[in-house]
Amino acid sequence: MKNVILLRFGELYLKGKNRNIFEKKLIDNIKKKLKGEVFSFDYTFGRYIISGYNAEREDIIINKLQMVFGLHSLSKAVEVDASIDVIKEEVKKIRVDNKTFKVVAKRADKTFPMRSMELAAELGGVVLDNNKCKVDLYNPQVVINVDVRENKKAYIYFENIICQGGLPLGTAGKALLLLSGGIDSPVAGYLMAKRGLEIEALHFHSYPYTSERAKEKVIELARKLTGYTGKIKLHVVSFTKVQEEIHKKCVPEYMITIMRRIMMRIAEKICEKNELGAIVTGESLGQVASQTMQSMTVTGGVIERVPVFRPCIAMDKTEIMNIANKIDTYETSILPYEDCCTVFLPKYPVIKPTIEKAEKEESHLDLNALIEECLAGEEIIVVE
Repeated sequence: MKNVILLRFGELYLKGKNRNIFEKKLIDNIKKKLKGEVFSFDYTFGRYIISGYNAEREDIIINKLQMVFGLHSLSKAVEVDASIDVIKEEVKKIRVDNKTFKVVAKRADKTFPMRSMELAAELGGVVLDNNKCKVDLYNPQVVINVDVRENKKAYIYFENIICQGGLPLGTAGKALLLLSGGIDSPVAGYLMAKRGLEIEALHFHSYPYTSERAKEKVIELARKLTGYTGKIKLHVVSFTKVQEEIHKKCVPEYMITIMRRIMMRIAEKICEKNELGAIVTGESLGQVASQTMQSMTVTGGVIERVPVFRPCIAMDKTEIMNIANKIDTYETSILPYEDCCTVFLPKYPVIKPTIEKAEKEESHLDLNALIEECLAGEEIIVVE
């Protein structure tokens, strides 16, 4: 008998001939996440087993594993030989006095001599013989799970701890997250990482109109995300000159539209330079003037070679906030340090811009020179 952590993956079951690629990446990510921990890693079809770890660090290890994309759930379990007598001896140790219970048995190993229902009934009798308790098949206080696997081992456990799910990080390529200091963009980065995308980030700041603390806030948001994404290469671009030029030469209602079109152009150039396959934004349809269908059409219309992913597009603010709280970015996001978007915010931004009007306003600017100046001053920060 030994204590183990039993790991289950989810969506990988849907993969066909390339499933081994996803599994290899998931295993690599698990081992990377547990770097510095002492443990052994084993595999049986459909399950991974972590053993040989310091029992005092079990909860720490579980917390780390819960942040690995691709894992569906895990359980603290006891591993025994898959012998009915050995399993019964272990089940005798379970104490459920004055509680209701049921036994759930699974038999992945079809050579095991008892079927799942028979095994559950047999073990239920063992529990009843050794405790003052009652069986409740519908609403038990305790569920005793027994999982007989193909490796000739059985795993006995009480609960399934839900993990992140999704696909293993790094199986869908790399993308550039437009990371503001707000609530939505960190959530967008988390959601796309959950679909297997590795993330780099781009932040626009407008010093001296925004403070260094606003920049530090964004670095901290990136740091919060690294628990899920691994280290993040953060591209920081000064946007002050661009905003000043737009403020001087373009009509106020189109300031945000023009600003976001230039941001998209810069983002695409950074994608090309760094071999990133998509741009990720935290836009949610109708949330603000720059996130209407017409606004997103106009701002996204300048992108020519990469897709724009908007994972928050159909979410309301409460849903986004719930995820932000879950991933521990919310409290940082609401710190009162303005990002570059809010500094030059017009009183009445256009909510239904047109490409023709946007292009007319842009004709007052030397776009290429502004973009090149932004890129020339790019700062790279590796956040871990």
